[in-house]
Amino acid sequence: AALEALGELAPLHNPPAVSGVRASREILGPKTPMVAVFDTAFHHTIPEHAHSYAIPHEMARRYGLRRYGFHGTSHRYVTERYAEIRGTPRDQVNIITLHLGNGASATAIKGGRSVDTSMGFTPLEGLVMGTRSGDLDPAILEVLSQREGLSVDQLLTMLNTASGLLGLSGLSADMRTLLEAAAGPEGRQARLAIEVFCYRTRKYIGAYLAALGGADAIVFTGGIGENAPAIRAQICAGLDWFGLPLDPARNGAAVGHEARISADGSRLQAWVIPTDEELLIARDTVRCLAGGSGRQTAGGGEGVGNA
Repeated sequence: AALEALGELAPLHNPPAVSGVRASREILGPKTPMVAVFDTAFHHTIPEHAHSYAIPHEMARRYGLRRYGFHGTSHRYVTERYAEIRGTPRDQVNIITLHLGNGASATAIKGGRSVDTSMGFTPLEGLVMGTRSGDLDPAILEVLSQREGLSVDQLLTMLNTASGLLGLSGLSADMRTLLEAAAGPEGRQARLAIEVFCYRTRKYIGAYLAALGGADAIVFTGGIGENAPAIRAQICAGLDWFGLPLDPARNGAAVGHEARISADGSRLQAWVIPTDEELLIARDTVRCLAGGSGRQTAGGGEGVGNA
């Protein structure tokens, strides 16, 4: 029931997850331990000044309105994997992780911990995504409500399922389709969608470089981040000023596997590290069950426990 009550916060994910829990319980029975690994757990270290919204504080406190962040399992995995690859203690890792797929988010990592992330109270905030709008002036909703006669639920459905790359291009939420269309003479909207996607991501990189006071690397992961060299190149274009020139050959060859894609001698490195959320969930499950029932802190954050 508690999970069901949170369905509206992540409508593309929470309801199906609850259905999976119920189906598993029916098949396996009530005595089989079930473990929930929450995607928000890694972000519990975000400081108050970064997770607070500038709205009346009593209202925010009453309803728990703050930045929670998502994709935490993915951001945590690539942070830990980067530390392994580089032979660096996790508490010395200062990087920006970019999970770019149908859902997309950026996270600032300082000392191996999340200190800011682009998704907020829900996964709707932040970067442009496949069907989600990302950052948006909230007054636009009032305009659309008045002029289109749309309810709040209809507006939220539009922002979650008909916006982002799909809304900008009018064609597809799939970056592969947009890259193909952009190469053609009728590809103006596809090109615009790609440009907005890359520009928004580059803005977040700049913001997080400032928030961190510099970083050691940018790490790309997720379906787009791991497999789209052209998108990585467009995102990093213009970051030479901060010491990040890409190596075109390395970037072009890095499709679906770990690789450093920045040029030799880069002050700010760029890496591709495929995520493995399933592996991290399995590890957290083992830790949770080994520690007994109840709430655990696997992986350095609350949110892993028996369900």
